[in-house]
Amino acid sequence: MRAYFISYTLDFKQPSGTSRGVLRHKESFFIKIEDGDRIGLGEVGVLRGLSFDDVPELEEQIAWTCANIDLGLEFLYAKNVRFPSIQFALEQAFSHLENGFEHFPTAFTEKKESQSINGLIWMGSKDFMMDQVSQRLKEGFKTLKMKVGAISWDAERDILSHIRRRFSPEQLELRVDANGAFNLNQAIEVGAFLKELEVHSIEQPLSALDREGLRKAANQMAIPVALDESLIGVLTKEDKEALLEEIQPQFIILKPSFIGGWRGSDEWIELAESRGIGWWATSALESNVGLNAIAQWAFTKHNPIPQGLGTGSLYINNIPGPTQVTGGRLHMVGDVQSGWELEKLAFK
Repeated sequence: MRAYFISYTLDFKQPSGTSRGVLRHKESFFIKIEDGDRIGLGEVGVLRGLSFDDVPELEEQIAWTCANIDLGLEFLYAKNVRFPSIQFALEQAFSHLENGFEHFPTAFTEKKESQSINGLIWMGSKDFMMDQVSQRLKEGFKTLKMKVGAISWDAERDILSHIRRRFSPEQLELRVDANGAFNLNQAIEVGAFLKELEVHSIEQPLSALDREGLRKAANQMAIPVALDESLIGVLTKEDKEALLEEIQPQFIILKPSFIGGWRGSDEWIELAESRGIGWWATSALESNVGLNAIAQWAFTKHNPIPQGLGTGSLYINNIPGPTQVTGGRLHMVGDVQSGWELEKLAFK
């Protein structure tokens, strides 16, 4: 058994704004296992500036993992506890080695059922954001997630008000994602307005570093709080339990590349559900390889909340795969095993 890795830069079709800056490119790494005539492919979905394992030694750790691939999944998963994106890539690659790209056979992979997902509205000028809203609605989305916290709140408030005047809560669910842009007083004020619009929830209203503020926000805000960045770097079961007990959020958001893949996400779900905390999964801007792995896993959970899995069309050079978004839902439209164009990944 041998393994190799390459880096691959995904290029956005258009610059995509968040409160942390504008994204134009996204770097990924891919691990390829060879065992006889079988291959296993997994994506190391690191997000620069945000992932816990965005550290100088990441590439060195990927190389070490590949050099020791014959030690097996369990050993290497444990050795990469501080590199959750590598853990997820290993889960994908070893699963692909055994099962091909059908990691979890379900009605989704058999093209009998699809998954409800949210449409994403990136930050930018008011006109740019309104254009995105119109496009997402034309595409049939019933849930929209809007990034807030970069342009003026007055402009963002106007956009949300305009959407709600056109579409009732029964017609369109709204979520907002602040990426930690507010302080506690601002968040409470924003939450009161969002309550009037019957917004579903707000993601990460305060910085992940402000746990006390987040605890107060989860308790005092007029709409539910969902933790996202707060989960990054929380590695042990004891620390996960402590975070949930301290903040007591209404929801958590699971990005498998950030939290140790499928099994790391499963642990968060178990701890959250035992405390009455809801959840949904989103991509961390992976290519279609990682997105497929997340989508298949998420479908097995039978969670009715729309998932954040609509990012496959963001790039001009994504790895073409068999999934497609139509009518605000993610569908498997091609053959899950053979509907891939992996030639873009030029392993030497």
